[in-house]
Amino acid sequence: MSLIKQLAFSLKKNEDEVIRFLLNAPKKYKVYTIPKRTSGHRVIAQPSKELKIYQREYLELQQLPIHDTAIAYREGISIKENAIAHKDNQYLLKLDLENFFNSISNHLFWEIWESIIPLPLKSDKQILDNLLFWCPSKKTGGNLVLSIGAPTSPLISNFFMYKFDSIVSKACLEKNITYTRYADDLTFSTNYKDTLFEVPLFIKKQLTALFGNSIRINRKKTKFSSKAHNRHITGITINNDGKLSLGRKRKRYIKHLIHQFQLNTLGKEDKLHLKGLMSFAKHIEPIFIQSLVKKYSFELITKIMEE
Repeated sequence: MSLIKQLAFSLKKNEDEVIRFLLNAPKKYKVYTIPKRTSGHRVIAQPSKELKIYQREYLELQQLPIHDTAIAYREGISIKENAIAHKDNQYLLKLDLENFFNSISNHLFWEIWESIIPLPLKSDKQILDNLLFWCPSKKTGGNLVLSIGAPTSPLISNFFMYKFDSIVSKACLEKNITYTRYADDLTFSTNYKDTLFEVPLFIKKQLTALFGNSIRINRKKTKFSSKAHNRHITGITINNDGKLSLGRKRKRYIKHLIHQFQLNTLGKEDKLHLKGLMSFAKHIEPIFIQSLVKKYSFELITKIMEE
């Protein structure tokens, strides 16, 4: 059954209606920017409400392979599992891919697709171009790329990296290196000294071989670390005992917010923010929540978690 028929059936629409809607779908995005944590801004392209419905329906229909080393955007797996994979290794390397989603064009996507599984029908390719990709240009017929903001982009990016993950995972296994990828964050760890120093060049060569110059390492974010220092993986600290921690800075920040909560000086958004941090802390380092209960009382901590 063609993709159009599947979408039309799932959405309870006729095929012509689906085709007409998707004709200009790459332009049906609201674009805005948010500041990055360090410097500069990140461009977010948010699909229209109706386009999101179409995209989410496609997620229910798709069956694209994802490699086991891809941790992000998978049900039941979180940054905690990403950190756990590396907690027992002494030496750590973190690499970051530059402008990841927006570097994945529809043309490059189909090249990679063809190297993994047979290409779909020509009509389905056109539908998927319009359904999955955003057109940053104001001109009709401009280049199409994945957007940060579309519900389908995470899955598509994981599938797009399937061959890369397979090659890197195999090479790392042969050298006793643990490898995981959380979206654009690549993490490598080992107990063998100096082994990781050759990894950045190897990754650069694999990216070039598979994607040309489209997907590149952000050299400013390449970081080596070891047990001599606390290791940080996707926002989680691994201490020298190999245990997961929130880190001192985040713990101090949470305590500061709890104190403000006690004084009743937190606004609604800040209270929700604190509640989110507490849930995260409970997931990553439950013993920290126990220490908060001792310090502030069970009643207060419960009140915060139930706000």
